[in-house]
Amino acid sequence: MTPKIVIIDYGMGNLRNVQKGFEKIGFEAKLTRSKKEIGKASAIVLPGVGAFKDCMENLEKHGLVEPLLRSIEKGKPYLGICLGLQILYSESEEFGSHKGLDLIKGKVVRFKPDPEHKVPHMGWNTIEKEKEVPVLQGLESGDFFYFVHSYYVIPEEAKWSSTLTTYGKPFVSSIWKENVFATQFHPEKSQQKGLKILENFVKLI
Repeated sequence: MTPKIVIIDYGMGNLRNVQKGFEKIGFEAKLTRSKKEIGKASAIVLPGVGAFKDCMENLEKHGLVEPLLRSIEKGKPYLGICLGLQILYSESEEFGSHKGLDLIKGKVVRFKPDPEHKVPHMGWNTIEKEKEVPVLQGLESGDFFYFVHSYYVIPEEAKWSSTLTTYGKPFVSSIWKENVFATQFHPEKSQQKGLKILENFVKLI
């Protein structure tokens, strides 16, 4: 049986937690690095915690960039989480300059710490909805989600931003572009509000 949702297993952390999140809503998502299974899947999930450079290198090492991009080009729903959001952008300044997938123009930069805002940004914080998108149905501005990150995206165009979150200053905490949705926060760690995002994503298939 062809899996409807695949979570791309490219050697980075947090994959099993995301799989468990789908299990909690009664949906099976398969961990895989099989190009064939990715090609046959109905929807793609790319989570990850760690360094941007390692993420891109692992995707390239396992030959996963091409099937990932092809799936997105075909219009399959894509859910990116944390690194899965950041690598959609053109480049990152994390440990030097590194190229991303360049599906959205912009760059990934580091938070500047101050006495009130430690780096990484870690813990619960609120979202402010910029627009209505399918994956955020049933959620409101002021809802809390769980974050763990030291870097955030600065887009060249603001039109793809679906939520903002403030940590010292506002930053993009989720984006929606056609069939691509991605969050800087972790739905799988965000209790019922996060599971609602996974439920909404499943409905796109």
